[in-house]
Amino acid sequence: MNINDYLNDKKNRPVAVASMCADPLHHGHINIINEAKKYGNVVIGLMTDEAMEDYKRKPLIKYENRLKVIQELKSVSQVIPLNDLDFASVAKKYQFEYFLHGDDWINNVQSESRKKLIEVMRVWGGKVIDVPYTNGISSSELQKEIEFRD
Repeated sequence: MNINDYLNDKKNRPVAVASMCADPLHHGHINIINEAKKYGNVVIGLMTDEAMEDYKRKPLIKYENRLKVIQELKSVSQVIPLNDLDFASVAKKYQFEYFLHGDDWINNVQSESRKKLIEVMRVWGGKVIDVPYTNGISSSELQKEIEFRD
């Protein structure tokens, strides 16, 4: 089922979107997904390879393969690609009820995207939820560890 058909079916509401790179997927991502389940059906906004390169780094795992992994998670209902950090335009298009992200985005490169998203979602009563960052795990740190071992 495509995302528009899924969202148009009222039985799938409310929707809780969680954005992530999942490169690689780790228990911090699972914590965010579990938190999203408390609010509704989970839709993952998965950053494309190009989006990751624009703001973070070159992905370790190609989008298509990260997508396959995320789609296999039983808690995830749908996946939508995120082509950039303009979460507000995605929210405006789909008008989901909740958007969750690790609270590390409050003060990093994504902080402006967060502010715009909050403003846009306020229009229809949507809510942005900052999930406490999972200490001791970071995709960027995992990449450094992998590079160090090489």
